[in-house]
Amino acid sequence: MASYDKPEVVERDVKDKEHEEDDKPIVVERDVKDKEHEEDDKPEVAERDVKDKEHKEDDKEEGKGGFLEKVKDFIHDIGEKIEGAIGFGKPTADVTGLHINSINLEKAEFVIEILIKNPNPVPIPLIDINYLIESDGRKLISGLIPDAGTIKAHGEETVKIPVTLIYDDIKNTYSEIKPGSIIPYRIKVDLIVDVPVFGRITLPLEKTGEIPIPYKPDIDIEKIKFDRFSFEETVAVLHLKLENKNDFDLGLNDLDYEVWLCDESIGSVDLQKSANLVKNGITYIDIPITFRPKDFGSALWDMIRGKGTGYSMKGNINVDTPFGPMKLPITKEGGTTRIKKNKEDGGDDDDNDDEE
Repeated sequence: MASYDKPEVVERDVKDKEHEEDDKPIVVERDVKDKEHEEDDKPEVAERDVKDKEHKEDDKEEGKGGFLEKVKDFIHDIGEKIEGAIGFGKPTADVTGLHINSINLEKAEFVIEILIKNPNPVPIPLIDINYLIESDGRKLISGLIPDAGTIKAHGEETVKIPVTLIYDDIKNTYSEIKPGSIIPYRIKVDLIVDVPVFGRITLPLEKTGEIPIPYKPDIDIEKIKFDRFSFEETVAVLHLKLENKNDFDLGLNDLDYEVWLCDESIGSVDLQKSANLVKNGITYIDIPITFRPKDFGSALWDMIRGKGTGYSMKGNINVDTPFGPMKLPITKEGGTTRIKKNKEDGGDDDDNDDEE
């Protein structure tokens, strides 16, 4: 019985071995497939790594720009919050006017007015005022006003800068600037103020315009015409010739001068009505006078005979101009004029030679 059991055991072993052999290829096949899957998976992982690196680099660039912008925005916001919370801001200024106080043949005195507004809750000091006046790039005058005052908190102040232009200085420096002309000007002003938070700041200002270099008019007595003649009192009319050598009109308002005939004063002369002296032109006006011929002595006979009579004039005329009122001197020394009488006084009363 024992001999018959052994083959069965061997057969089973053989079968088991066969089964084991059959099972091995299955394991190998799975391993191969797993390896194939692993190979397939590796490129995908590498591709993701590259993409991740690219995204990281892009994020870095965006991060740099974004960070700077955020810093700028932060600083701007902080500045606005500080300014809003504390109430500090930059002052403003503007040239509101230039007023000519007086002008004559020697100089022009005027005032530059500047309006400064302070939005801050505390007064701010006006450290310095620098100013320059020029014409076509030529310096006319400059100056510095230190410690110019204080601008009150949440307020405004008008600062006045007095300026004087001496015409002789201008004409001596720039010979091309002629009397009677109008020249352009440019005013440059730098206001230096000290503002909390901001520190010292400069407010630059400019204003342009025109200013005259006036020239006195020439005056002559063309003739003296008698309206009524007597030795005690004679009424006459002075025919005056005025030449305006300026590039602007003169509105004659008043005459303040004295006239001498034959070295004898006939007194002051009054203007009966205003007159316009046109620019670069000649204007004639009549001025009535009253005098006593008997006070003239021997010169009276020259007057009666119609000979030339010597005269002199000295005084001022008051005129209006586009730049303001002016008081201009008028002088005439050693002039000679004619005496004309009416027909009833023995004259011919001929006005054909009048210059009017």
